[in-house]
Amino acid sequence: MSLDSPVSRRLLSDEVFHRLRDSIVRGELAPGEKVKDSELAERLGLSRTPVREALARLADSGLVEAKPGVYTRITTLNRRDVEKTLAVLRSLDQLAVETAVPVMTEQDLQAMRQANRDFERAVAANDTDAALAADDRFHAVPIAAADNPVLSRIVEQLHPQIHRILYRKFSTLLGGRNTIEHHGRLVDVCAGGDARAAAELSGQHWSELGGHINRLFDTNQFTDAGAGSA
Repeated sequence: MSLDSPVSRRLLSDEVFHRLRDSIVRGELAPGEKVKDSELAERLGLSRTPVREALARLADSGLVEAKPGVYTRITTLNRRDVEKTLAVLRSLDQLAVETAVPVMTEQDLQAMRQANRDFERAVAANDTDAALAADDRFHAVPIAAADNPVLSRIVEQLHPQIHRILYRKFSTLLGGRNTIEHHGRLVDVCAGGDARAAAELSGQHWSELGGHINRLFDTNQFTDAGAGSA
């Protein structure tokens, strides 16, 4: 939904947070861009209070940074921060998969297969939004099966930082057959009940993604997005 669409009063604070978060991920609010709560509130047709609350939550998520009385701005795409975030997400995803495999049901496996089919269709249609949503649904299955609220909460907080990069360079990072094939192999290993092997396969995928992202930084692919190596 566009940032300029009016916000309903229902669950106002959460809706503002998700609207701003998605605008940052899509690049509608660009890395390094300074923002003012008064201007955002006007665009959303709201008072400044829920916007301030949302900006505070976005700062906790690492998507916004603020210097009180000086500026509030969208964080840049920073190699070091991305590497640290990827390392945490890789470890958490491996933990989720290893914990989930012994308790996964056939319904869980079918949900992963369906999400991968949806992902493949979205890739073929060059629909980045739908592909990222399908990829999220795929990985959400083992996270939910692991039944660890702390793990789920941290993953949800960190994912948007990586989505900012995936959205900009989707075809390079996730748009090939390798991701579809990885998903398929992971489902097969999960179905076979080998929790350790499934976790290792998941970790390999995150490591490969990190390598691709590093090469994009090496070739200054994020220069227009305020990326840096420091």
